[in-house]
Amino acid sequence: MQTVLIVEDEIPISQVLKVYLQKANFKIEQAFDGNEALSKFENSNPALVLLDVMLPGKDGWEILKEIRQISSCPVIMLTALGDVHYRLTGLNGGADDYISKPFIADEVIARVQAVLRRSTNSSEQEETVLRFGKLEIDCKSHRVMIDNLEVVLTPRDLSLLLFLARHPNQTFSRDQLIEHVWGWEYDGSDRAVDLAIKRMRQALSNWPESEGEIKTLRGLGYQLCVYKK
Repeated sequence: MQTVLIVEDEIPISQVLKVYLQKANFKIEQAFDGNEALSKFENSNPALVLLDVMLPGKDGWEILKEIRQISSCPVIMLTALGDVHYRLTGLNGGADDYISKPFIADEVIARVQAVLRRSTNSSEQEETVLRFGKLEIDCKSHRVMIDNLEVVLTPRDLSLLLFLARHPNQTFSRDQLIEHVWGWEYDGSDRAVDLAIKRMRQALSNWPESEGEIKTLRGLGYQLCVYKK
């Protein structure tokens, strides 16, 4: 069970978040001022921190800075300060997401789960070169080769291919691909996924069919189906 540390001085808000997160199967630690936040962080070793900005003692910006000096643990800023300046301050300071008050608790849970999935995926992405027969994907240089010839992809199509390649033979719905590749803030049509898949198939047309393909599973989604790795 993963631990979430809630750093929030308004007790009713902290308790509501605690109840919802516990229902989502998280273990909860709570800190109610900035001075105890770091000790709670170090003692509980959380998977994620929900961090309010306006706190007694040390404020959220200072706590975020201190966390980033010792850990890459995901941090979601939680504050009534909805101005773009504050949002950018948090994100530029190393926050992974930013939620303005008032908020819907279910949305907070969804954001927590999305950030944790991205964090887990990042930790699993240590393998720098993925090979599937003649298809070679260098995750660091962002180069895709088929039989030693480079394949040109748009940045978004490349991100989609990288995600599918890191999870071969796993099926993902359009919504899941949008969440992982386009991001939570994307508000366009899910047809963008279909168009990106179409472009990727064209770009990978020289990849031998005996080795793999980008497969459509009707009603379920897409997968990078690999026959020979």
